[in-house]
Amino acid sequence: MPDYLQKILTAKVYDVAEESALELMPALSARVGAPLWLKREDQQPVFSFKLRGAYNKMAHLSRAERDRGVLAASAGNHAQGVALAAQKMGCKAIIVMPETTPQIKVAAVAGRGAQVVLHGESFNEAYEHALTLQRQTGAVFIHPYDDPDVIAGQGSIGMEILRQHQDEISAIFVPIGGGGLIAGIAAYVKQVRPDIEVIGVQPVDSDAMAQSIQAGKRVTLANVGLFADGVAVKLVGEETFRLVQEYVDEIVLCDTDEICAAIKDVFVDTRSVLEPAGALAVAGTKRWIETRGAPAAACIAIASGANMNFDRLRFVAERAELGEAREAIFAVTIPERPGSFRAFCEIIGRRAITEFNYRYADPTIAHIFVGVEVGGRHEKERLLREFAAQNIEARDLSDDEMAKLHIRHLVGGHAPQVEDECLYRFEFPERPGALLNFLSKMSAGWNISLFHYRNHGADSGRVLAGIQVPPADDAAFQTFLENLGYAYVEETGNPAYAMFLGH
Repeated sequence: MPDYLQKILTAKVYDVAEESALELMPALSARVGAPLWLKREDQQPVFSFKLRGAYNKMAHLSRAERDRGVLAASAGNHAQGVALAAQKMGCKAIIVMPETTPQIKVAAVAGRGAQVVLHGESFNEAYEHALTLQRQTGAVFIHPYDDPDVIAGQGSIGMEILRQHQDEISAIFVPIGGGGLIAGIAAYVKQVRPDIEVIGVQPVDSDAMAQSIQAGKRVTLANVGLFADGVAVKLVGEETFRLVQEYVDEIVLCDTDEICAAIKDVFVDTRSVLEPAGALAVAGTKRWIETRGAPAAACIAIASGANMNFDRLRFVAERAELGEAREAIFAVTIPERPGSFRAFCEIIGRRAITEFNYRYADPTIAHIFVGVEVGGRHEKERLLREFAAQNIEARDLSDDEMAKLHIRHLVGGHAPQVEDECLYRFEFPERPGALLNFLSKMSAGWNISLFHYRNHGADSGRVLAGIQVPPADDAAFQTFLENLGYAYVEETGNPAYAMFLGH
């Protein structure tokens, strides 16, 4: 068996890699009740730890092997490490990447002079195609994780952590894809400081290592989730599996919402944006502390990468509040009569409404899809009790994936029974009480037949409202609009309204 302690101590990584910073996260530490440190591998030249293992492997190749060129399969970050190493060593590189790889990673690899081949939907399909190309070209295959030299290169992170933080450490949290990173870190840490727990973290939909450990043998997943594409691996490495079995204490699983919340946590403390796999260890740290309780000594999470596609940020922002349990989503049923909407909002009180979707559909009851800002799960439960005390039926949808992904965008449709409806767009000030102020100034005889609002983080809230106003009340309604003090635009004649929402 390789002597990993020696291989890590002699790893050739610092020609291209930097000794990344170990930074305390003060805001998150205060929230979880324990000192939480971040190992900033996202600050490497390729914005990921992967260049360590790639360069260490290639540095051990002979001149003849380098002249044949190198070939790799990667979801993105290993590809950039190989491309940078090849550029520095002056050898040809071919990189096979899944077709689902974020464009930012594809462009970064091509920008370093490597030839990019897109193939398959997952790493394993790209890997099989890379092996075919390797047989055709004779290039040296640089495995992304299942190679002792690659593992040793990644293990240099563990060496740095113990040198940088010489006080007590409770646990080190490491994301797991194929297992190269955690295998290297654990092989070093457990031989030098066996008292420190090494905890792996995986997404619930890409948990090949967790399932393999439970089964006692490597398990191949039929499918993997692609949100955290950097760890979307169907089959872990043979050598990495052996090392994880020997050295890793525990594996924690996290869902997409928890990963999004961790991305936000890191941004709040560092003003940096990690990719989903890069924030996975932070999500796992939070889940572990929530389950085990706050330890006295430090927790250290590896920020493994920051190759985030910009267009994913909207989704991340949408789901982060749910991952922190700071937004609760409810399906609420109220009587369909003037004033019932206002009564419902009075129960919400000063809590900020993050989303409100409603369309008239039944003459007796109204079904509302509503998001409410809460201080945690305890406040969500209290709000449900308050609804029940007022005989308002409310169902918690905070963990309903279909509701969060689809239903929130589909509430609406034509309402044949709605008479005298006019449609307006409003800009509400983004502050608690703005909606209640709107409702308080409305006449009790006017019924809200449509209402849509979602907090998008702007300085004003965009609201679409349908209001049933009898023709005799037109003048009073115009006075209401002028006195309200909110910007508004009438949309009753909008053709999109006529096609999808109107009477």
